[in-house]
Amino acid sequence: MGARVELTKGMAMRLLLLLSFSALLMAQDSPNIAPAVHTNSPEYTSDGKLVFPPNYREWIYLTTGMDMDYNPNLKMEMGHHMFDNVFVNPEAYKAFLATGTWPDKTMLVLEGRMAGSKGSINKAGQYQTVDIMAHSIHIKDESHGGWAFYGYDDDLKPSHQIPKEAVCYSCHEQHGAVDTTFVQFYPTLLEVAKAKHTLAGGYLKDEAANAAADSGAKPH
Repeated sequence: MGARVELTKGMAMRLLLLLSFSALLMAQDSPNIAPAVHTNSPEYTSDGKLVFPPNYREWIYLTTGMDMDYNPNLKMEMGHHMFDNVFVNPEAYKAFLATGTWPDKTMLVLEGRMAGSKGSINKAGQYQTVDIMAHSIHIKDESHGGWAFYGYDDDLKPSHQIPKEAVCYSCHEQHGAVDTTFVQFYPTLLEVAKAKHTLAGGYLKDEAANAAADSGAKPH
């Protein structure tokens, strides 16, 4: 009885070793297929184009505007309404919460979506549709000269930087609430900037002028 038990234990040990060896051989023969990983840091092509982040909709949502226009002299007759959604990479968002300003490698994605009014059971107001009208990126990358804008076609292929002479640069520099960005339109982050005392002088001047205009007084 005892001998038969010892024999069974020995056979079990040899079987275990054989299975382990077979598994090792199979692992060595199998191709190493790495899962697709999307980075939240800026990526560039060899000729300096910025790659559009395909996973931006997994980033932190900041705000939505509708039919916004910063230039009073520019009247755009699009014939339709449009929503602008803004997303930021999670690392930059966490840094902003801690400091009240944006770190290097911040990426803000603007997504323009067509508005709809007639669909399903909707009887009033506007809603976002599946039709995307525009994509653009505002990025802070010190290795590429600091803040820059990039615009994208429908195919979202890598894009060259919009020239520094474009009006968007001066507008953001003069009126951005924090570090040339329109944090004044990001309600949750505006409170952070106020608490951290990181609001820009140009924005504070604009606010004073608006307050004076509302009260009928002359701004200082």
